[in-house]
Amino acid sequence: MSAAPDSIEMTPVAGPVNGSIRPPGSKSITNRALICAALADQASTLTGALESEDTHVMIAALQQLGIAVEVSDRGRTLRVAGCGGKIPAKSAELFIANSGTSMRFLTAMATIGHGAYKLDGIARMRERPIGDLVSSLRQLGVQIEALGANDCPPVAVTASGLSGGEASIRGDVSSQFLSGLLMAAPYAQQPITLKVSGTLVSIPYVDMTIKVMESFGAAATATSDYATISVSNGQQYRGIEYAIEPDASAASYFFALAAITGGRVTVENLSRASLQGDVEFCDCLAQMGASVEYGPDSITVQGGKLHGIDVDMNGISDTVQTLSVVALFADGPTRMRNVAHIRHKETDRIGATACELRKLGATVDETEEGLTVHPGKLRGAAIDTYNDHRMAMSFALAGLRTPGVVIRNPGCTSKTYPEFFEDLTRLIRGA
Repeated sequence: MSAAPDSIEMTPVAGPVNGSIRPPGSKSITNRALICAALADQASTLTGALESEDTHVMIAALQQLGIAVEVSDRGRTLRVAGCGGKIPAKSAELFIANSGTSMRFLTAMATIGHGAYKLDGIARMRERPIGDLVSSLRQLGVQIEALGANDCPPVAVTASGLSGGEASIRGDVSSQFLSGLLMAAPYAQQPITLKVSGTLVSIPYVDMTIKVMESFGAAATATSDYATISVSNGQQYRGIEYAIEPDASAASYFFALAAITGGRVTVENLSRASLQGDVEFCDCLAQMGASVEYGPDSITVQGGKLHGIDVDMNGISDTVQTLSVVALFADGPTRMRNVAHIRHKETDRIGATACELRKLGATVDETEEGLTVHPGKLRGAAIDTYNDHRMAMSFALAGLRTPGVVIRNPGCTSKTYPEFFEDLTRLIRGA
């Protein structure tokens, strides 16, 4: 396979884009299913899995922990040999690259083992916080240390099984901390009760975690406000066949494509009943003036005259960049708020998005917890992607309406969607 180019200049489309597409499998569901399958009593088969850098990282780490994972069908089918909650490897040094789900989920999973485990990643991963997860695990009897500056990775775990008990965890930095704890909790020596302090961000992702756990045969019980979540010990995940939905975050780019070109795009095998909260991105487009049709196994967006909105995106924060680009083509300002936690993602997604939108001619008001986009006369620009896949995919859309938009480092989409630009081209051409 040839190396990705240093940059891609986007070609504006001549008119509305119409067509249908099935994005690759959900990264969030794939990595959750991999953890549950790895701990299960027997082998599991995952179908529709995502083939990407983030899932490669997770699979390689599980293999280093002694858990066999067989990959077939170009990465879309995974056969995972469950370890029955007994991690075979007594030591491992796991390289996590910049995969937040892998770092948080595997840190919690490693505490079930008996041995010494170290988890590390690229320079940006060493800037991404993990101190709150480390603190919670210590409360549950784990010997663990964040070795980096400011409670960031690398992480060293000296494991002798997960004792369990009660722990508090902050909810306002990353829901992945909580998800990691929940998936490991059935294998603790005592029941685990987690007290969430502050406002829990990205609640749909916690719901997703609980539903994936249930599919594999384990239960977690949450209060209605998610202030307390409990998991009884002595549960076991069971080996199953598990089908993974297309990625709703990836689908947002194609829904946005319809909205900004006045076209009609259908995403197949995704419905309003999805495990993924990011299908609610379509509600934002509907508020802006697009039409949305929900089928039993598809979602269709029809573009229309767009106007600015004011929206709380806490639950669908992975689509902030997508909506920011849609806002360039709306009448009036669009305010996206309550997403302070996305400053700790692959890049500072508020600051980086604001900077690149300004290059294109927008006026952007940036706050600690969000941004407001005031559309202006658009112009071409070279867009820096900050090694963030969502920067590349979202800003590519701007170049379909504005000449001269160049996306730097387009290969960063390999993190979750290696074939994004090919799929986008095929959809535009009506293939």
